[in-house]
Amino acid sequence: MRLVIKYGGTSISSAKDIRAVANHLNSLSKKNQIVVVCSATSGTTDDLIEISQSIKKENKSKAEQLASKITNRHKQLAKQTIKKADLRKKLLKNFDDDFAELVALIDGMVLLGEVTPRTMDYLFSFGERLSIKLVSMAVNDSGKKSVPLTGKEVGIVTDSNFGESKPLIDTTRLRVSKNVENLFSKKTVPVVGGFVGADQHGHVTTFGRGGSDYSATIIGTCIKADEIWLMSDVDGLMTADPKIVKNAKLLKEVSYIEAIEMALFGAKQIHPRTFEPLLSKKIPMKIRSSFNLKNEGTLVTASPSPSVKNTVKCVSNVRNNGLIDIQGGSMVGTPGTAAKIFATLAKAGINVMMISQNPSESSITIVVKNADLDKAVSSLEMELLGKIIKKLEVTTNVAIIALIGSGMRGTVGVASKVFGAAEKNKVNVSMITQGSSELNLAFVVKNSDTNAAVRALHNAFALDKIN
Repeated sequence: MRLVIKYGGTSISSAKDIRAVANHLNSLSKKNQIVVVCSATSGTTDDLIEISQSIKKENKSKAEQLASKITNRHKQLAKQTIKKADLRKKLLKNFDDDFAELVALIDGMVLLGEVTPRTMDYLFSFGERLSIKLVSMAVNDSGKKSVPLTGKEVGIVTDSNFGESKPLIDTTRLRVSKNVENLFSKKTVPVVGGFVGADQHGHVTTFGRGGSDYSATIIGTCIKADEIWLMSDVDGLMTADPKIVKNAKLLKEVSYIEAIEMALFGAKQIHPRTFEPLLSKKIPMKIRSSFNLKNEGTLVTASPSPSVKNTVKCVSNVRNNGLIDIQGGSMVGTPGTAAKIFATLAKAGINVMMISQNPSESSITIVVKNADLDKAVSSLEMELLGKIIKKLEVTTNVAIIALIGSGMRGTVGVASKVFGAAEKNKVNVSMITQGSSELNLAFVVKNSDTNAAVRALHNAFALDKIN
């Protein structure tokens, strides 16, 4: 079998875990062709983000302090993980070169006194550059040939939208398949840095936070993989957040479309664009734990078996959002009103998470992240207040609760069950949306009501009994 296996930061953050991963890869590679994709080790990307913030505040000593923290952590891991002295020495020498480059980059950014999206992508790429060398050397140490490759080196080519780049799929497919096939012919395991690619000019780009999943599925489609495994510290997709619902169950199988909805509505394990490359190729994906290999995790496929087609699969939640109710009599029957509102928000770089309009057309209600709320309100006030908008009403700290499951389509009584459960638990619902696909039903409650709402729905649909 041809496999792409992606490891999250928590799976490769101690010497013991890295050795376990290397040994697992060694045994799998005896019967399979494997490409490994790695995130940065736990905490490294956060430290790199903090370095960029320190540079913005002109605090060079803090930035250098954080850089030496990253240096020491990786050197320590190298010394504890790699048993063979010659390999350990080689790894530490490689690390020294990377750390010298990191310090030089920080000096340059401080000197220029600016942090651009391009320099930030270059800075953030260091986390994966270090982790792939560590994991690849551990695989070598276990007795299997392996090479580390950055996203740029493996052949991922993207546009120049730094911080949120998108792959140029045709060029990427040609380069990645050629590079990987070459390594497979030499019986070598490539360990690729996730989250990172390069534009056509060779400048380092990133896919945005959590983008290593996306790297794995891009590579999977390029090499015609049989399966893609996302390995982290969770057993798979759950019927609800286990921190909220103690008896939340593992979902054995979900469809791509359901998984996309779960990713958008707060399933922390998945980057929302992860599934884009898979939809046309229909490659099955498993979401598994690297700490519990006996558990097969959640299988994500184009068409799940009929036995798992429950009405509702899971209850997700996204907290800390703001609700804006946009009102105005002149909005009624005026074509282009919604277009003007959304164009104004798009110009301000604000993503709208939910939309609802009443049939009288006198108001449109939207939900945005709390962090975008002030910017959204001020841009609407400056551009449209007194023209098509008469009044804006804002509610802060609200949560979106989403019920997800393809079995809801055409099923009578889902909504009544949802709102009956909300009423029974004295949860007030301030906004409701459901698309005609009936794949999800989402509504808005106060942040403080999130746990009660999630538990109530989980019980109402007996998700703890899901097979």
